[in-house]
Amino acid sequence: MTPTNTPASSAPIAACESRDASPFAPVIIVAGPTASGKSALALDLAREFDGVIINADSMQVYRELRVLSARPDDSETAQAPHRLYGVLSGAEACSAGKWRDMALAEIATSHQNGQLPIVTGGTGMYLNALINGIAPIPDIDKSVRNDLTRELEALGHAAFFTKLREQDPETAATLDPANSQRLIRAAEVLRATGHGLAHWHGAGMLRPPAGMAFLKFCYMPPRDILYDRCNRRFDLMINQGAIDEVRFLLAQNLPGDSPVMKAVGVRELAAYLAGSLSFEDAKTLAQRETRRYAKRQLTWFRHQMPDRETIDAQYSESLASKLRNLVHQFLLTAPK
Repeated sequence: MTPTNTPASSAPIAACESRDASPFAPVIIVAGPTASGKSALALDLAREFDGVIINADSMQVYRELRVLSARPDDSETAQAPHRLYGVLSGAEACSAGKWRDMALAEIATSHQNGQLPIVTGGTGMYLNALINGIAPIPDIDKSVRNDLTRELEALGHAAFFTKLREQDPETAATLDPANSQRLIRAAEVLRATGHGLAHWHGAGMLRPPAGMAFLKFCYMPPRDILYDRCNRRFDLMINQGAIDEVRFLLAQNLPGDSPVMKAVGVRELAAYLAGSLSFEDAKTLAQRETRRYAKRQLTWFRHQMPDRETIDAQYSESLASKLRNLVHQFLLTAPK
């Protein structure tokens, strides 16, 4: 990364009209795997540029997972506005399309208020939907998914996949027969709309609004450092009440396939509470799954966000100054 010599500005940001009447709508993306340090950068930029931090983490949208999703604490939310954190019940599935709609609304409000939207998180599917667009698949009633979940359980993966392949071979060719979530998603779209996912993906993407421009930062720390942070973060979560959080979550009697029930740490601590795992075994498994998740995130960002500004150094004031200057230069690119 090459620093500039232009001082950063803390002046409010507003969408500007360009000569072709398309608004310049700047959006900062702060991405990276879990425990990478992206939250500290997002908060620093929000303080410097009168920013609004908008969540792009698929688990931090759920109000029941404050600890295990590492949501910002009260001291952080007091320093800058935070949006889309803890806004949904764990009983409610949040798709990339639903999140995109909520994020675009928050981005628009930020611009209207003269503030800079800073979208931060590690869910690549969400960020991709915002930056590159998403297929225009209609919302589907939850009952369809529930019916298909029961059907998958009754038939088994192999028979369920065979049935789907007979009905929608084009979509089936893109699926892993062992991936329950993807199989059910493909089947529910077909049943509810009469068209398969492949059809919808070829129907044209819902693109970002005209004039929206992105500056993308992505934390990519060395793997050994990242893994150590993952391990230490889970220890911290335990101290902050993760076990009680899972105990409360289990008391809600949510379906086992609810996204919130699949959060890293939930299954392992649930097994500990049920007596089928010792605490040490549950901790070891949860830390391993956290590391594996971080590795998948690293891989995704490396291949799917090629135009990112990569950050691989420990966060420091000198690094923060360089990044602020990059934001300042980006904001100066507004068409006059």
